[in-house]
Amino acid sequence: MSKQYETVIGLEVHVELASKTKIFCGCSTEFGGEPNTHTCPVCTGMPGSLPVLNKQVVEYAIAVGLATNCTITQNCKFDRKNYFYPDNPQNYQISQLYYPICRNGGIEIETGGIKKTIGIHEIHMEEDAGKLVHDPWEDCTLVDFNRSGVPLIEIVSEPDMRSAEEVIAYLEKLRLIIQYLGASDCKLNEGSMRADVNLSVREMGAAEFGTRTEMKNLNSFKAIARAIDGERKRQIELLEMGKSVIQETRRWDDNKEYSYAMRSKEDAQDYRYFPEPDLVPIIISDEWLERVRAAQPELRDEKKIRYKAEYDIPDYDIDIITGSKHLADLFEDTIACGSDPKEVSNWLMGETMKLVKEKEIEPEDITFSPENLAKLIALIKEGSINRSVAKDVFQRIFESDIDPESYVEEHGLKTVNDEGALRTAIEAVVAANPQSVEDYKGGKTKAMGFLVGQTMKAMQGKADPGMVNRILKEILEQA
Repeated sequence: MSKQYETVIGLEVHVELASKTKIFCGCSTEFGGEPNTHTCPVCTGMPGSLPVLNKQVVEYAIAVGLATNCTITQNCKFDRKNYFYPDNPQNYQISQLYYPICRNGGIEIETGGIKKTIGIHEIHMEEDAGKLVHDPWEDCTLVDFNRSGVPLIEIVSEPDMRSAEEVIAYLEKLRLIIQYLGASDCKLNEGSMRADVNLSVREMGAAEFGTRTEMKNLNSFKAIARAIDGERKRQIELLEMGKSVIQETRRWDDNKEYSYAMRSKEDAQDYRYFPEPDLVPIIISDEWLERVRAAQPELRDEKKIRYKAEYDIPDYDIDIITGSKHLADLFEDTIACGSDPKEVSNWLMGETMKLVKEKEIEPEDITFSPENLAKLIALIKEGSINRSVAKDVFQRIFESDIDPESYVEEHGLKTVNDEGALRTAIEAVVAANPQSVEDYKGGKTKAMGFLVGQTMKAMQGKADPGMVNRILKEILEQA
């Protein structure tokens, strides 16, 4: 009988914080920009330059710590982590080893209907490194220091996860918490959220952990799931052959679906940590902590409970809407403009999500305003436009955030409620389609639908369908 193995996974999640300036200088943190333009003597490690801590970074770190049930270290400090790497201009990184700002937290996840708490060992603040860009034409590697000094928090989990599903559930929950806090946009494709996976396998029932490897270069949830599956299989194959797993850092190549060794895994002593001499300790007073706590927004789990109590919308809709901070804000802001919650939910779940899928964008990238969606809903409610026209107008709102009232007026899209004009159009349709009239009289109800369609076509889609049905029935019964 073959051995059964258990996978043990812990994550180190790096999150770039949403402050406008870097952690220790006033340079911009904006993504992109020409190489080496968001730089100064501090973030390029010039001799004699001194760091000054960005208060906003500390507040974001506290906020994430509180939202993940951590204990806040009210007297914490920075440490210097020494290593030589081309994109690290000082030859050290300012981080936190001995007194990280947050400790001993955890968040609850659910997979396959089973709830489980994933422990958070610590959250610490640190600065990001620069970026190496390999130029294949010149066969050389260039360094861009724009990212150097961008503020990071590193969220270190306990080794509590046992499958790729649990890892993805944990990351999705973490990402939503941080997005709801406004602490980061957590865009994996831009590197503002990055996860390193520490993975080992052991025989089922064994008390000791196996030897772990760390996998880097994971910039999508799909890549993370594939990397976990690939590394798990690789380690089991080694053990089955009687070989040992080596503790090392590996790089995942998602195109080849294969990981390869980068370097042996360093331990803390290899970095020669010592207290950062250029920064004073951070004292977080009770008052400061309470101010951050009082400013915490309503998070997704609380929002779901409130939506269920306040709005008459299905659980599925609540799940989708609260699954994006931007979508939830759009929903609430449109209701605040006077729209019915059920109508707003229908437009977000229907036409909005359809266009999001078609255009292959994220809900966070939606640009239309709640005011214009509310105006569209009001136009339907007052009978100024029918739902068919409304869908066409909504597409324009989605693409260009146009004012629907002006657009409907300028393009002559208002519903024709003039009974005389409608009656004339319907009479012409009935006269032009004697066979359909005969079919209707012979009990074929589909004929009615055809005549309604022909009338709407004649009215360029601007007729009130209810009025069309009523007048058409009257005319058919008299025919």
